[in-house]
Parts: sequence; C-alpha cells; structure tokens
Amino acid sequence: MKRTQPAQSTHPARTGHTHTGFERLPVVDISGLYDASLGQRMATARELDRAAREAGFFYVTGHQVTRAQQSALIAQAQAFFAGPVEWKMRYYIDHSIGTSMAHRGYVPEGEEVFAGGKRDRKEAFDTGRDLPADDPDVLAGTPMLGPNIWPDQPGFREAVDQYYAAAFALGRTLFRGFSLALGLPETHFERYLTKPPSQLRLIHYPFDASAEDRPGIGAHTDYECFTILMPTAPGLEVMNGEGRWIDAPPIDNAFVVNIGDMLEVWTGGTYVATSHRVRKVAEERYSFPLFFACDYGTVVAPLEPFATTEAVQRYAPVAAGDHLFAQTAQSFTYLKQRLERGELVLPEGSKALASFGQQARYADADASD
Repeated sequence: MKRTQPAQSTHPARTGHTHTGFERLPVVDISGLYDASLGQRMATARELDRAAREAGFFYVTGHQVTRAQQSALIAQAQAFFAGPVEWKMRYYIDHSIGTSMAHRGYVPEGEEVFAGGKRDRKEAFDTGRDLPADDPDVLAGTPMLGPNIWPDQPGFREAVDQYYAAAFALGRTLFRGFSLALGLPETHFERYLTKPPSQLRLIHYPFDASAEDRPGIGAHTDYECFTILMPTAPGLEVMNGEGRWIDAPPIDNAFVVNIGDMLEVWTGGTYVATSHRVRKVAEERYSFPLFFACDYGTVVAPLEPFATTEAVQRYAPVAAGDHLFAQTAQSFTYLKQRLERGELVLPEGSKALASFGQQARYADADASD
C-alpha cells in the first residue's frame, strides 16, 4: 500500500513535552513505522517525539536489523582488536585513501580527545559509506567521504557492509518517523540523504581496573542528526535534564538512539543533543555507533514550526558537513597536528567542542550570571 502524507493538523510535536529529569531511558517499539497504516505510523511517531523531547536518548525495539548481522559484526570486531598493535597500525586512520580526509581506519588508544582534554581509553575502527576513489565528491576533496580501509581479515568487510546497510536502512526509517513527529511530509529528510558522511565506528573499551571515574571525562554530544548504537556491556551514562548522570545499560536486541547536534538545530532546541559519556566498567566492552548524518552540504537551521525569535538567535544556520569535520578535527590527534602544521584549516564559523546539549546550556547560563 502506498504511504500517504499526514495532514498538518496531525502535528504530534505540539504536545508540549520538555527535556526532563528522567531516571531511565524510555523504550519505543518502532515496528509501527513499518506498518502500511498511516495511523499506526503516526502513533509510533508520537512515541518517538515524546522520547526525543523528554530524554533525547531512548531504546528502540521492533527494528529489522537481524541478530545474525549484529553477531557477525561483534565477532569481526573482537577478532580485529585482539590482533597485535603493530598489525592494527597498518590501518591507522591517518592512512586514509586519497586526500586522507576520508577519516577511515584504525584509531589507537589516546588518539581521540574530547572537550575535557583527557585522552580517551579506547580503540576504534572507523568506516562509512564505501565510495570509490573516483567519486566526484571524493576527487573534490570533500572531508569525511571516501573509500573505506579494509584490514586483511577474512569476513571483516562483508560483516561491516551488511551491518552498515541494515543500520542505515533503520536510520532512514527513524527519519521518516521524526518527519511525522515534526509535522512534516514523511519523506521530508530524504532529500538530504543522497550521500551522507554517516560513520559506523567499531569501538573497543578494554577493562582497566585503574581507570579514574571523574564527572565529565569523555562527555560529549554527537555531531550528526542522531546515533544508532549497539553496545555489548554497561558503561554508557546519559545526562538528564537536571544535569544528573543516568545509567543506560544494554537491552537485548534493542538499539540505543540519541539526538545529535543537527536535529537540535532543526528543531530549535526542542529536541536536545543529550550529553553522554562512557565511564569505568567492570568488563571489556564493545560499542557500535552509526552516526546518522545528512549530506555534507546541507545547511541546517530551525524548521518553520520551531523558528521562534529565541531559536533563531541561538541557532544560526550551520553547514552540517563543516560542523562534523570541524568537531572531528578538534577531537583527533592526527588532525589537530595537521591543523597546527597549517595543512588543514577549520571551516569559517566553526564551533568549539561541546557547543550543543545540556553542557552548552549550562555554560551559557553560567556566562550570563
């Protein structure tokens, strides 16, 4: 059955929900988004809207990413990170193909530094949409776009490709739900998803009994529209609307979804890019976030229903790709070194790290006191 578009009177975003002092993350069954009935999709969109407003972080069940796809990715990540450091460094992220701005490959411990200035105790392998080296945008040197680096490990590429495709399809479905929630045509955001720099990260947190557990270490928001996360163990903490850290442990066959900077801008702060961190945990942990982005050249500003005077003043139009690149360049050591050597320049108007989410709001409030 063809999906019809909702009338503007069905706008579920006018329900008045606000970011709250939640104690646990809400759970949203999104199976209704796959239903042929517009009424069922709208009902699910209302649940998404409530979770995005009240928490900015929530679990989703009822998705169509198979357990086999999840298990294959986990197994390949475990095998890769178990390899010797010398072998993993053959795929170091600074070796990205072409202009070296594709930002793909192995991220060793200590490479990534968040706004607090402390090196993060984790290693990762970064991938994305696997574009050919002769793609026009790659040839033009567009950051965050390009070919993946593939390690010499049987089954790795296949597992990553299959999981990426399934998780990206889930992201498209969620965006249709957000469109309905915001009173927009169901396919409103599709125009911005032709070639987005959506990254899939394979992250390994080794157990570290001596790890310090200080407030704010590693705390950040995500730079894209939203994130679809598959974690294997506890450790994730989310800041609620009162500034308190709330545990977000894994739920079987559920993804953790959180609002990112671009949806905060599009909604004029109605949806908050919720700050989060990973703290010391009692076991080894793997984490697989897909950072769902819009096309690099998309200019994001508050949508008409949310373009109040206050929102327009707070959220100047931002180029989505430039924001992603600027935040990334300020977080990774190899890119910061290039900035220092003058090989790279941040886009004009780039924001500092931690410019969105609750931490930014508290900083603004402190500055005005």
